[in-house]
Amino acid sequence: MPDTTSAQRTFTFESGGEEIRIHYIDARLTKSISLKGTILLIHGFPQTSYQFRHVIRPFADAGYRVLAPDYRGAGQSSKPSNGFTKSTMAFDLLKLVREHLGIKDKIHIVGHDIGAMIAYAYASRFSKHVASVTWGECLLPGTDPYENKKGTPELFHFVFHQIRDLPEALIAGREEIYLKHFYDKQVYNGAAISIDSLKYYTTMFSQPGAMRCGIELYRAFGTDAEENREWVKKQGKCGVPSLILSGRKSFLETFASPMAEEVHENIEVACVEEAGHWIAEENPAEFVGKVLAFVRKHT
Repeated sequence: MPDTTSAQRTFTFESGGEEIRIHYIDARLTKSISLKGTILLIHGFPQTSYQFRHVIRPFADAGYRVLAPDYRGAGQSSKPSNGFTKSTMAFDLLKLVREHLGIKDKIHIVGHDIGAMIAYAYASRFSKHVASVTWGECLLPGTDPYENKKGTPELFHFVFHQIRDLPEALIAGREEIYLKHFYDKQVYNGAAISIDSLKYYTTMFSQPGAMRCGIELYRAFGTDAEENREWVKKQGKCGVPSLILSGRKSFLETFASPMAEEVHENIEVACVEEAGHWIAEENPAEFVGKVLAFVRKHT
């Protein structure tokens, strides 16, 4: 088995008048003569970089440097009062990659759920720094599928999270109940998120400010939608090679292709079989296989 090293590190910088701390995992082959490239994994809500626990090592064993941050407000990163537009969060990660780590080559980005929105923002705004982008399992603000579905029962939280202060008050002390609802509602492989995993996520989202930050991600959707529409109008569709990756058993799979075609010049579409929304946890082997097959075309 390849010898892989993995370290947990922290990057601190100033943004919007606040000190931002980004916690991240950095993994790669110990004795690799030359890396094939860098893969940046961006998690979703209600999750942290922990959602990639089954796939970080396989990506590293394949010869890639793997970065898996907790984006601002999540996991072990700081819980700021602002900065939850996805363009701002993408800029956080650009600073991590290029300024803090000094990675100058183009990277491969893989985003899921909220992380998919950040991945699109990164690839579109900073396209000259991106070799490929894989994203899915979200409704991207600013697209027709988002506008048509954002108020439906399946996405009740899109509306609920817009209310100021009330969601935080109702969820406080009941984080496990609320999180488990999300996992159970959208899972196909029921064993994917175990009791231990639920406890971990509950601990992370019970931290002071953590649930508020998670909800602020949704309160920023209106601004995200405006920014995305304006970007496509003025700059055109994203030209970075793009893979839209969904779970075969996810209701979001239906919207993947038409949504992506609104914002990307050329796309590939793929599904992870036997998986609902939580694809990296429900079927990690196929998730890795589909991502690597695409990434290798652009390495």
